[in-house]
Amino acid sequence: MARKEPAADAANAGRLKQIVLTYKMTRKADPKIGLVLAAVGIVTFGVFLAIGFLIGHPIYLGILGLLLAFLATAIVFGRRAERAAFGQMEGQPGAAAAVLDNIGRGWTTTPAVAMNRSQDVVHRAVGKAGIVLVAEGNPNRVKSLLAAEKKRMARVVADVPVHDVLVGTGEGQTQLKKLRTTMLKFPRVLSGPQVTATNDRLRAMGDLMSNMPLPKGPLPKGMRMPKGGRMR
Repeated sequence: MARKEPAADAANAGRLKQIVLTYKMTRKADPKIGLVLAAVGIVTFGVFLAIGFLIGHPIYLGILGLLLAFLATAIVFGRRAERAAFGQMEGQPGAAAAVLDNIGRGWTTTPAVAMNRSQDVVHRAVGKAGIVLVAEGNPNRVKSLLAAEKKRMARVVADVPVHDVLVGTGEGQTQLKKLRTTMLKFPRVLSGPQVTATNDRLRAMGDLMSNMPLPKGPLPKGMRMPKGGRMR
């Protein structure tokens, strides 16, 4: 019992530290976060307390209002923290891969299955919706990457639906913060065993990272990427 208490205290301390760090990060992108959270908490508590006085039960409604004020503040904080995080990630190479890694159960993500020398990149996610290719980079350049990757996959998974998503803020593109929602909206057409079989076939086909002929250890100074690699 004595061992469990220090472990629980350490876990709580770690959680509190994480919340503080998240708040500091959010405040950099959203300076008004403190005022917003205070307003949400005070207004929620005030409304329930006022109702309590009106019906003659200020203590009960006050306690309920306090709990709901905490809940409302936590929800608002979570949403604004998420928005701030996406704002900082927007436009950063590999940002879409980070979102895909946290999309949830049922999806298998393989980052950077295709890339060119301009650092335009295509990631692959496989789930019950089929295969989703998520591209980051110049819209004109990534079209050729997407076409080449679809052609390559068609050799082994021609019977699986393939969707493509271009991440960005331009017309016809999907904002980073909406990527997860967009992925989850695709209709589910594959069963669990079909998803597993699709992943197995794609793994057997290989990907950019596994097929690239890189030497072990750091690259020697001045060495360039070999032309025979899968860089496009």
